[in-house]
Amino acid sequence: MSALGLATAVSLAPAAHAASPDLVVNQVYGGGGNSGAPYASDYVELFNRSTNAVDLTGWTVQYWSASGTTAQKTPLTGSIGAGGRFLVKEADGANTSAQPLPTPDATGTIPMAATGGRVAIVNPAGTVVDLLGWGAATASEGAPAGATNNSTAVFRSNACIDTDNNAADFTTGTPTPQNSTTAPVDCSGATPPPAGTPATIAQIQGAAHISPMKGQQVTDVKGVVIARNSGGFWMQSTTPDNDPATSEGVYVYTRTAPAAAVGDAVSVNATVTEFRPGGTSGTDNLTTTELTTPTVTVTSSGNPLPAPVVIGQDRIAPQQNVESGDPGSVENTGVPFDPTVDAIDFDESMEGMRVALSDARAVGPTNLKYGETAVVPGQNVTATQSPRGGVLYGSYSQPNSMRLILDDALVPAGTIGTANVGDVYRGQTVGVLDYAFSNFRVMVTQAAPVQSAGLQREVTAAAADGQLAMSTFNVENLAPSDPDTKYQRLATQIVRNLQAPDIIALEEIQDNSGAADDGTVDSTTTSDKLIAAITAAGGPAYQARWVNPENDKDGGQPGGNIRQVFIFRTDRGVSFVDKPGGTATTATTVVGTGDKTTLSVSPGRIDPTNSAWSNSRKPLVGQFRWNGKSVFVIANHFNSKGGDDPLFGRWQQPQRSSETQRNAQAQVVRSFVDSLLKADAGANVAVVGDLNDFEFSKTADILVGSGTTALTDLPRTLPANDRYTYIYEGNSQVLDHILMSPSLVRGFSSGATYAYDIVHTNSEFADQDSDHDPQVVRVPVQATR
Repeated sequence: MSALGLATAVSLAPAAHAASPDLVVNQVYGGGGNSGAPYASDYVELFNRSTNAVDLTGWTVQYWSASGTTAQKTPLTGSIGAGGRFLVKEADGANTSAQPLPTPDATGTIPMAATGGRVAIVNPAGTVVDLLGWGAATASEGAPAGATNNSTAVFRSNACIDTDNNAADFTTGTPTPQNSTTAPVDCSGATPPPAGTPATIAQIQGAAHISPMKGQQVTDVKGVVIARNSGGFWMQSTTPDNDPATSEGVYVYTRTAPAAAVGDAVSVNATVTEFRPGGTSGTDNLTTTELTTPTVTVTSSGNPLPAPVVIGQDRIAPQQNVESGDPGSVENTGVPFDPTVDAIDFDESMEGMRVALSDARAVGPTNLKYGETAVVPGQNVTATQSPRGGVLYGSYSQPNSMRLILDDALVPAGTIGTANVGDVYRGQTVGVLDYAFSNFRVMVTQAAPVQSAGLQREVTAAAADGQLAMSTFNVENLAPSDPDTKYQRLATQIVRNLQAPDIIALEEIQDNSGAADDGTVDSTTTSDKLIAAITAAGGPAYQARWVNPENDKDGGQPGGNIRQVFIFRTDRGVSFVDKPGGTATTATTVVGTGDKTTLSVSPGRIDPTNSAWSNSRKPLVGQFRWNGKSVFVIANHFNSKGGDDPLFGRWQQPQRSSETQRNAQAQVVRSFVDSLLKADAGANVAVVGDLNDFEFSKTADILVGSGTTALTDLPRTLPANDRYTYIYEGNSQVLDHILMSPSLVRGFSSGATYAYDIVHTNSEFADQDSDHDPQVVRVPVQATR
């Protein structure tokens, strides 16, 4: 057992002081009787790796939760023969359809966790003979073994081998409980793995996403400590191999605050592992190469740090190409690794190294909650850029792949200045290149000051007489419990920046109790509070219309019951055609033809029981009147992108699984538009809202349609560098749309045309009031055809 493993184990559980000469924990299963469990009971399987039988009188099996301090015990009796197994049955679960265990050799009642914990064999003297920590266990021999679930157990790869490193000795897989009737195993010829192989950091990292030495013991790994955190440190070689494809840096995981200081030259003996944030299965994240269960020797102190690689100068990332092929997983053996072509390989080639950005430019606002800012280098950026300093995500094949996230986790809060889009961190920002939450990030150790670009919130033009102004605005989970300042600032945006449009479709209006999951579905308090704030800000007295959803059936924040709400002003001649009867499950339909075309209920919901809307917001449709004409507005909030593969994830090319539901939703809305245009070819129809998809997406294509009834998707009419309503991790992109029918596009006003504006008031600003930008279209609609 390493010194580190011993110290950790002593604090939370009795410690095994050396590799067990006889009894070892061979297999543990804690999912017994749970949903999907193959066996009805938890169990611990012991093994005797010696050549002599062991009398179990006075011995116990003991269990702790992953971070618990109190043991539960099962006393043992009988004996285990040389090379024999011993099955200890523990608590049963509720799944009675699961199969029983083989006949146990001992029975206890301990309910063990399915995902992780600690199990020890303790002899009559109270000494821990062997200890297994797995999953999130805070004590173990060496590093803990991998996490399990209801259908997997953790078991020793070779029952005869005990290296006192749980991570190296154990693996996870299908439970295979065996009792004392199992044929004994002769361990006399078993030999432990070699003590380790001398290696350099570059050899450990290799030119790949997965270390070619994964799982191996390495010795005499040399470098200088370049940064540290509460669980370890990064070290970098001072004798690089001059191959830019192999990183010269690596993280050493010590589990607790490391003794080594920045500038210390160290030599490390450790196990090479790959750490995947979120666990080892079912995640899209890449792994980072780590040295675990280390023995660290400091050979000198106060050494100069290696010069950082200046990204954008010394090395230039591929501009708009994350991965050029379709490898499935970039971690697969044989997938080409080329940092000169693929940005995901470019960043990987510097994992754990000191890097710098000169005059880094913010392409996303600082996330104040997490201390993160998306930036690009100040040089050699050729991707499509917005006039306001962002970088456009204009197609699936052209993401902003040179972006990095500045992360303040290694420095005091506030060290990295708060930035809006276009602001520049003037000078050199230095840190360690790391990966987490599906993005490569610079863990900043030296921050440059922020130089403001002076970005201002846009103000659109006011509607002229004869122009109908329509807007859509996602107000991000607006609830009565939000501070008054949020209402005041949103009201100011509506009155000043949007110039008080005639009709506004609001998305993400929560119910009267906000996120409290108490069955409340009405949202009168929320909309009234916003309308009052608009009036107080000098705006008109809006009225509101909506349909309350069923409780917890529309997705979003649990208990919030977000919905779309129309607000409209009557002082400029807008009226709402109220047709009572709209409910959460009532489908409104098109009634009548020609200029008599109307809705069966208004406001109403479009086909709300259709499976396309499962756990998603149902579209709200309302009929308005303006200058003697009907205008049908459909407010939408389509299924989110949750569950899609990230741009910088292990799976390439990324799959957009959430798109399937949005496509189905678009088809339902398009069919309703078709029914309006069939009833009246000249119907004025606006499809608006947060579609959660791009202007170049299939979702948008379905809504647009084709031929004489094709809608015009207004974001597509803008210059390419102004097509964005939202910024996600440094990618400026369209999620919100206004689409108009041919009659609205023409405007019926003697050649006059519409004026459309995405009003950039939120997405680029750190102090945003919502994460979406609103948009406005001003349409000339005269009184007669």
